[in-house]
Amino acid sequence: MTGPAHVAPLRVGNASGFYGDRFDAVHEMLTGGPLDVLTGDYLAELTMLLLARDRMKDPGGGWARTFPRQLETCLGLAHERGVRLVTNAGGLNPAALAHAVRELAARLGVPVHVAHVEGDDLLSRPDLLPQRDGAPAPYLTANAYLGGAGIAACLRAGADVVVTGRVTDAALVTGAAAAHFGWGDDDLDALAGAVVAGHVLECGTQATGGNYAFFARDGIDARHPGFPLAEIHRDGTSVITKHPGTGGAVTVGTVTAQLLYETGGARYAGPDVTARLDTVRLAADGPDRVRIAGVRGEAPPPTLKAGLTRLGGYRNEVVFVLTGLDVEAKAALVREQMTAHLTGATNAPPTEVRWTLARTDRADADVQEEAGALLRLVVRDPDQAVVGRAVSAAAVELALASYPGFHVTAPPGKGAPYGVFEAVHVPADEVPHTAVLPDGERLTLRHPARTRELAPVPDPEPPPPLPPGPVRRVPLGEVAGARSGDKGGSANVGVWVRDDAAWRWLAHELTVDRLRALLPEIRELPVTRHLLPRLRAVNFVVDGLLGEGVAAQARFDPQAKALGEWLRARYVDIPEELLP
Repeated sequence: MTGPAHVAPLRVGNASGFYGDRFDAVHEMLTGGPLDVLTGDYLAELTMLLLARDRMKDPGGGWARTFPRQLETCLGLAHERGVRLVTNAGGLNPAALAHAVRELAARLGVPVHVAHVEGDDLLSRPDLLPQRDGAPAPYLTANAYLGGAGIAACLRAGADVVVTGRVTDAALVTGAAAAHFGWGDDDLDALAGAVVAGHVLECGTQATGGNYAFFARDGIDARHPGFPLAEIHRDGTSVITKHPGTGGAVTVGTVTAQLLYETGGARYAGPDVTARLDTVRLAADGPDRVRIAGVRGEAPPPTLKAGLTRLGGYRNEVVFVLTGLDVEAKAALVREQMTAHLTGATNAPPTEVRWTLARTDRADADVQEEAGALLRLVVRDPDQAVVGRAVSAAAVELALASYPGFHVTAPPGKGAPYGVFEAVHVPADEVPHTAVLPDGERLTLRHPARTRELAPVPDPEPPPPLPPGPVRRVPLGEVAGARSGDKGGSANVGVWVRDDAAWRWLAHELTVDRLRALLPEIRELPVTRHLLPRLRAVNFVVDGLLGEGVAAQARFDPQAKALGEWLRARYVDIPEELLP
């Protein structure tokens, strides 16, 4: 391993999991306990579209406006405490945000050195992007996911604040750790350990009890969870914890849940290293402390993932409320009326029309809202006029001429633009990775020379099944936790259990066919299952569930955040010996 032999652990905290996260988190993390580096993750697929809209209004925009506001009261505090700040809040314009931070520092009289990382923006490289009808597609954003090398270079050059554009979420941590420990490209296991720690930190309080399946059963106070931090060691092992006295909890369960979030198979590929999730070992290390060890790394792939966004067209939605009796007949009536209008001779029908009936009603309800079902109409088309007033007017005109009790949840709109996200892979050597150091020097970083094509890891042998015995039909969530999320148009749902006996049952019970039976919406979609025995987890990737990505709002839960909780609520036959 390169770098000095004896270096103190690096304490890296997180203060943001998305653009719009808790505003006071930067101050909380700087005052709650000792830190060396404080990171902030502001970017997501949907965020890139929001920043693109900002940049269209102001060519100097395209970055997270909240970050400088957070630094108004925190930049001096970070400087006094010797905490370096690393963030991807630069979004589509890291140079502009770096300039804004310098201006803020000068106004506040705080002597900090600011650097930034750029090169991820591929809009000027149409040769690397997919074409449509033989011409470059009109992308709003096109950004490669860079690694941590640029961040490390900035920190080694003395930067107190490092601003990046699109880097992988974990790169905020790997870059800081590589600078601290002197890691090189060949320190694969150490880098992989930092990637895993970074993945745990990247979504903020999701690692400390936020959105946690067992929060009620475990008695976790999730009202105001503290943000997480990692104590990273030279060999890449780490301890996930939080500042003393903050809310929430750090347990093997909360860390497992976040490890499964938005992942796929055993190989977790990135620009710096491919981390093997099937090698991760978690162990309690005291109250609110979980040790991560054993992580193995492999050379990264020769390509970089790039996220592309473009305008997909226009979308409109009407939600009809069907109350009381004859719900199916009422739904059929309004569908027939609206369809006649949408396909009439005087109207051009929308290219996509989707109806969904959610039977949220129940018989003999004491509350009117509990007597109602929701019939959702979603229409899409490249032409705003086709899905705008033409649809809204038709729905309004039915107010006195349709089913009894007619009303909608909100007045119909005029149709709004929606975005499309797609991911492609581009040759890493074709993407510039530039660190702009505090003195203005521009340093070009190379992609690791040693690469490895990404390939699936064969599933390990499952554990022996439990012997037959009495079962009880109860929700899956009685014994299993879950966390789910989005990756472009696909979704993942990771399911884990907390002891070996339950793992022996889960590995055999929750197959792809069983998942399809429990979640009928995915029956016709490609599903891949991955076994992760050391986490006692199965992870499923469902391709196409989210259509063209979160911005397209293809379904009621457009980011699949609650897919895992729906699965946990489904009833299955569970061995009685596993039940509490």
